[in-house]
Amino acid sequence: MTDLSPQLLLYVGTAAGLFAIGLYGFIVGPQTLRRILALNITGAGIFMLMVVLAYRGLADGAAVTSPDPVLQALILTGLVVAVSATAFALALLARLKQAPAAQDALGQEQKP
Repeated sequence: MTDLSPQLLLYVGTAAGLFAIGLYGFIVGPQTLRRILALNITGAGIFMLMVVLAYRGLADGAAVTSPDPVLQALILTGLVVAVSATAFALALLARLKQAPAAQDALGQEQKP
């Protein structure tokens, strides 16, 4: 286990701050779009924390070791899933905004 340097503590603090801001925005946010953006901020905080956890530090006598490849793969997969989920949520939000207008138009067409 590596000891946390001041730089790593800065990254951990930033990740925790992003997570807290996103969680607060999701709970308090009145609009759906703001909640979707707050979930993205929360996800960014989680991904940043995973990057910090992937750091292995300096090995015995080695100059630099590579980060944990499993966590790198999880981060890349998580980013793809987060972008896809955001696109899906925004598409649903657009459909939700169009739904009342479409129902009014259909209701007026069905009347003789």
